[in-house]
Amino acid sequence: MADGAVPVILWQEGGQPRSARWRSEAGTAPPRRVELADDSLKADTAYGLAAQGCALLWRGDFQNARQLLQAMARRADRRPAKAGATPAEAFHLHRQAQAQRARTLGLLLVPLDADYAIPLRRAPDVRAACLEAYGPGEGPAVVSLRELQGLIGAHEWRKKGVPVAALGERIHPYYGVYSPLRGEYVDLVAEAPLPAAALAFDIGTGSGVLAALLARRGVERVVATDRDARALACARDNLARLGLAGRVEVVEADLFPPGRAPLVVCNPPWVPARPSAAIEYAVYDPESQMLRGFLAGLAAHLEPGGEGWLILSDLAEHLGLRRRDELLACIDQGGLAVAGRLDIRPRHPKAGDPADPLHQARSREVTSLWRLVARP
Repeated sequence: MADGAVPVILWQEGGQPRSARWRSEAGTAPPRRVELADDSLKADTAYGLAAQGCALLWRGDFQNARQLLQAMARRADRRPAKAGATPAEAFHLHRQAQAQRARTLGLLLVPLDADYAIPLRRAPDVRAACLEAYGPGEGPAVVSLRELQGLIGAHEWRKKGVPVAALGERIHPYYGVYSPLRGEYVDLVAEAPLPAAALAFDIGTGSGVLAALLARRGVERVVATDRDARALACARDNLARLGLAGRVEVVEADLFPPGRAPLVVCNPPWVPARPSAAIEYAVYDPESQMLRGFLAGLAAHLEPGGEGWLILSDLAEHLGLRRRDELLACIDQGGLAVAGRLDIRPRHPKAGDPADPLHQARSREVTSLWRLVARP
């Protein structure tokens, strides 16, 4: 497939070659081996074929496909997890296991018509969910059932919204945009004393939740940046819903907008690792590129006496992926000093789950708001 070409999946059906557009938000290549599958397929057989890299294009009842995927997931979860000698090894082994699980379960496929209708018995109407994620249809397509379920879930979150206690409102995340389900980082921004109220920059705004919170706290003008098209659209939509579009300007930028501000806020991805899908860029920051870029450029975008708020979890430190002295060195190299720090413990379910493979690190995690100032 040439660069820029639309990916196509090929298979044989009724003695004839068939093809359709291949949809994959993770950017995986179309599977080379495709077999037709229906309600007669047993879960053990399906899992065995998928584990060998064979895709299963479903032609049976949609609800039976959902049940089959659940059965395949149970078989994938039976594989004993390998134990790492160090927290970093445990993290990488966990990521490898999760990637293998995703590849295997991602090989149960369903067809989509040009208008995103599913031509299977008892199939739900997923046209709105697909339109939100993919845009207008461009002919028949094939997609992983697992990815399709993610689209459906994201569509429901987008409709009903995520309650944000510190904001007293709901944020409506788009597919592929980080959802503010973990509220502790929002609470930190709600509690930190504002250095000024005239202007703030929100770097990497995502859903727009922090920009909205700053405006609600009394900041007269907020400039929110992001480089992802979905995030930009999501932030603009949320700010319009909240009646804040006139006070928050959402602009496309890689990190900083032009100019300086008395307050610059950034909540970068917390873990220095390579994402395996577009949605993971909100969690994983390869080689801490965004973190380093923010710290390197912050001083040049702060007004005299201004503050930069870096919201960052220390999970990477407990995983052995980044040392505290490395973070402090980046702060120092950026011509910055630490004026103070606010800490909070996470409240998400994994933090207290002993069965989680990363429980040792998660149980010690602290999220901090670092108040940074330019050195004289």
